[in-house]
Amino acid sequence: MSAKQDKISELALELGLAMGEMKSRLRQKIQSRINEYDPDLSFELIEILGLLSRNDGINQQEIGCKVSKDKSSITYLINALVKRELVERTENKNDRRNKQIFLTTKGKETVDTIYPWALELYGKAADNISETDISNALLLVKKMTSNLE
Repeated sequence: MSAKQDKISELALELGLAMGEMKSRLRQKIQSRINEYDPDLSFELIEILGLLSRNDGINQQEIGCKVSKDKSSITYLINALVKRELVERTENKNDRRNKQIFLTTKGKETVDTIYPWALELYGKAADNISETDISNALLLVKKMTSNLE
């Protein structure tokens, strides 16, 4: 690799580490607020509820891909959400083996309660950063992610 490519690789590494640190801090702060609301809910469960609030009716495999969890972990997490009556599994009309996951009314209420807390924290993270800078960063991260596929 050239010296320029080495520098770009080092910067990409630093960006990845910084994004990981930001996610970790946000996760800790969100989990702290969740614990006040319901100590039995984890960040992973809330992450799935949030995903379903934007993509209700997707299947377990799609959920696993979007939250970067393996099949057994997703099954465990979905089972926990079903047990708490926050989501329900429904057979897909075209493929009975394929279960779609939907938020229940209780699940929607939970999302409606917790989502503003998450937005508040993301707003704090974005304080004094322009919309353009955030949009450019988002495009950059999406491009870097697609380069890995």
